[in-house]
Amino acid sequence: MEISNQSLPTHSQAKITVMFIRFFRWLSKAAFTLLSTRKIEGLENIPSQGPYILVANHLSRVDGPLLLTFIKHNNVTGWAAAKYRSHPLFGLVVRLGGGIFIQRGKVDRDALTAGVSWLREGNIFGLAPEGTRSKTGALIRAKVGAAYLADITKAPILPIAIMGTESFMRNLLRLRRSHLIVRIGAPFHLPPIPENERSKGLRRNTDEIMCRIAAMMTPNYHGAYADHPRLGELLSEIDA
Repeated sequence: MEISNQSLPTHSQAKITVMFIRFFRWLSKAAFTLLSTRKIEGLENIPSQGPYILVANHLSRVDGPLLLTFIKHNNVTGWAAAKYRSHPLFGLVVRLGGGIFIQRGKVDRDALTAGVSWLREGNIFGLAPEGTRSKTGALIRAKVGAAYLADITKAPILPIAIMGTESFMRNLLRLRRSHLIVRIGAPFHLPPIPENERSKGLRRNTDEIMCRIAAMMTPNYHGAYADHPRLGELLSEIDA
């Protein structure tokens, strides 16, 4: 099932999606148990219900399935790159999981509207603010989509840091188990953005999101945010 053109799923579509998410969660748990060791911190920070915006860094194609192993809600969706629409495997998974295809490199109003509508229904929306997998193994400069959704819907942000998945496929080919670490931060609200500084405000709030993710990671993952003053403030608060 694909949510697009400002539409929400019908009742029958929603039932199929929930069934698929439950199956995919079970399959993902089994795979990660066999192929990795996982250390997940901060499970108590996950809200009991939506709406909220789940944001995480993006190192590998397995990040999404990994998140699904401990996010128990079934009313969750997110954006997926439109290039996967015609992919025989990933396209099918996105549709069955109720994902929203989004055009990268431009303002995709249909995808934005679908995300806003989903959150306003009290659901959970997950995305990687970076917009694509990092090729460096560290954080890259993020896009403003998450900040936009938060500003329009006033939904809280749930920050999640993922470490170790960048070597998952390489280890798999070498028949090695990967050691994965996931840290879940406390939910927070972003400050409202004045109408006369939309662009600047969205960038500022995006940096806040990414610095909060970076603060839960080891320095080798800080990447584009390593020298950001806000990250320095957050790390000082942790050390205090």
